[in-house]
Amino acid sequence: MRAYGFLRPGGPDQQAFLDVPVPEPGPGELLVRVRTAGVNPGDWRLRNGEYGHTGSAVLGREVAGTVVATGPDVTGFAPGDEVFGGCPGMVGGWAEQALVTASFAAHRPSGVAPRDAAALPVAAGTAYDALEVLALPAGATLVVNGAGGGVGIPTVQLARARGLHVVGVASEGKQDLLCELGAAAVVAGPAVAHHVRAAAPDGVDGVFDLVGGDALRAVARLVDPAHLFSVADKPLVAELGGRDVPRDRSTAVLGALAARVAAGDLDPWVRTVVPFAQAADALAAVEDGHVLGKVVLDLGA
Repeated sequence: MRAYGFLRPGGPDQQAFLDVPVPEPGPGELLVRVRTAGVNPGDWRLRNGEYGHTGSAVLGREVAGTVVATGPDVTGFAPGDEVFGGCPGMVGGWAEQALVTASFAAHRPSGVAPRDAAALPVAAGTAYDALEVLALPAGATLVVNGAGGGVGIPTVQLARARGLHVVGVASEGKQDLLCELGAAAVVAGPAVAHHVRAAAPDGVDGVFDLVGGDALRAVARLVDPAHLFSVADKPLVAELGGRDVPRDRSTAVLGALAARVAAGDLDPWVRTVVPFAQAADALAAVEDGHVLGKVVLDLGA
């Protein structure tokens, strides 16, 4: 079958369409005919070799599609079901058929389009998990550092739905978007701490960082380290006394996210849908870092 990935770790020159066998679902796995697949920064980082993978691999961490077969001991899913979820090892979704982890899969409600469902497991799932761990009460103030990106946009929406005041830090070109989502928008840069304090005169109760590096250092001073979280720079957030966000990756989380989309409380913000034949362009757009919202591949299944 046709898939897209890389021949060996390296740059974009290693990317290619691959002819690979249809995988067999093992225990706890679903075989899914892929309709749509999400594109994430983790895809190009895997290709670059940042995760220690050697040899070739099929890219893709999240998909939506139709169950073709189920592995041993799988319950709750059957061939023909419309589902979405994450791939085992978070690889292999950019293919005509892909394995999906049954414990990190959910039925796709009829009111949730495949393009939106495929954008939920990684970005929106990370946002959901972070807010669960932060556990801030309604009325508290959360700073989202990198609020205009694929994880930041659902974080702002889900935080607002919880009754939180949100200060969103992002580039100048994303300020209008953050205001539209209900956040107080602050431009990233050297004076970010000063501007956040002006936007939140009563103080900050939590910081969720999606940028890392100097941008993380700039906002870390705004909050008690016990309420500082980052998924972008694990070594630095630990050095600063904060924490990474443990991922739940469960059917329950995906079901909760889909319910919010169906109810109109969450927009996965899929603004770019790319035909599978142009997978290289989709990955390049995400790797460039300036794309607005989520990018999704359409496999036409």
